[in-house]
Amino acid sequence: MIITEHPSGIEITDVSDFDPARIFECGQCFRWNADGRGVYTGVAFGRALRVWRDGDSARLDCNRAEFESVWRDYFDLGRDYAAIRQKLAVSDHMRAASAFGRGIRILRQDKWEALCSFVISQCNNIPRIKRIVETLCREFGEPFKAGGVTHYAFPPAAKIALLRETDLAALRCGYRAAYIVAAAKSVASGETDLDALAAGDPQSALEALKKIDGVGDKVASCAVLFGLHMLDSFPVDTWMKKAIREHYGDGFDPVIFSPYAGIAQQYIFYYARSGKK
Repeated sequence: MIITEHPSGIEITDVSDFDPARIFECGQCFRWNADGRGVYTGVAFGRALRVWRDGDSARLDCNRAEFESVWRDYFDLGRDYAAIRQKLAVSDHMRAASAFGRGIRILRQDKWEALCSFVISQCNNIPRIKRIVETLCREFGEPFKAGGVTHYAFPPAAKIALLRETDLAALRCGYRAAYIVAAAKSVASGETDLDALAAGDPQSALEALKKIDGVGDKVASCAVLFGLHMLDSFPVDTWMKKAIREHYGDGFDPVIFSPYAGIAQQYIFYYARSGKK
């Protein structure tokens, strides 16, 4: 991987697994949106960024200092995903799924943002999740300017913990409002220490998160994978159940993909949603 700084931003070349569309459309995050030219704009850690493919390169409209302090780690660029795809090739289906999903990287998202976003995601669809998350940020997040446009940072747990369910009426998120506030209070009080959980093991983290009101297996496993960046977590939803049943059968154990079961999950999920056979 070669990083070059230009007056217009950062260019990444010689990287085989970096496709913004696949990274942002595989269900792991909700604050990135594309324009008609395939340029994605998003907000993370109180920073806004535009990112796109340019031939064989990836482009990011930031300077080198911001890239090194925020985006290199956010995009998990220190990890060799091509080598991981080879390691995961334990079946014909996984070889096909990982080839189709080539370019996916598991983002290192803010831990609280990921937990809150997946609380919102339960029994929901991606466009509506995005609308609720953006409304949450617009109503309660800190505004900042980037490129002449006003963006909003994700509101911290401490701020949401001070709210009542009725304060979230603008989100139109229904019963999830109570769960958002409950998760915020648990994190803000230190009852759920996300940094400590990230330093432990995935199973302990999963069980700890499930103690929060409204957090079940699916939400907790997504928060462990996408927020705590524990790459052996294997979330299972209806898409995954169907794919596992069709391609792996009874008795399937994600340990066959260890220690990268979470990356395998994203390849399977993205492939299943594409409708490819």
